[in-house]
Amino acid sequence: MKPLPPITICQNDHAVLERLLAQRRRSGEVAALAAELERAEIVDESEVTSDVVTMGSVVRFVDEETGDQTEITLVYPHDANVAENKISVLAPVGAALLGLRTGQSISWPVPSGRSRQFRLAEVLFQPAVGAAQAY
Repeated sequence: MKPLPPITICQNDHAVLERLLAQRRRSGEVAALAAELERAEIVDESEVTSDVVTMGSVVRFVDEETGDQTEITLVYPHDANVAENKISVLAPVGAALLGLRTGQSISWPVPSGRSRQFRLAEVLFQPAVGAAQAY
């Protein structure tokens, strides 16, 4: 199996996510996020481009089989709300989206037991870029 390419995570997000993992390490819900952080390239917020998914990003992704599009906001677990399309970084799709760039694809397991291919179509809002530009 071909190794996955590295993902990009800004330093602030990485620090908070590492603390989150440390707090929840005993539960099985952190395995996907831990695996993503293992392959992450950690960069300063000023180096994050607008096409990278960070915490708080609003993104649109496409099911490559059906063409269906979904828009979500990637959030920390305490802010998750499926009715508002706010997906926790601890959810499998949340962990998989973190650090992706527009155009990259992920394989996401669905309840039927098989996997579906999703492509990141667009980062609609990304807070790290706005914060870096404010300085």
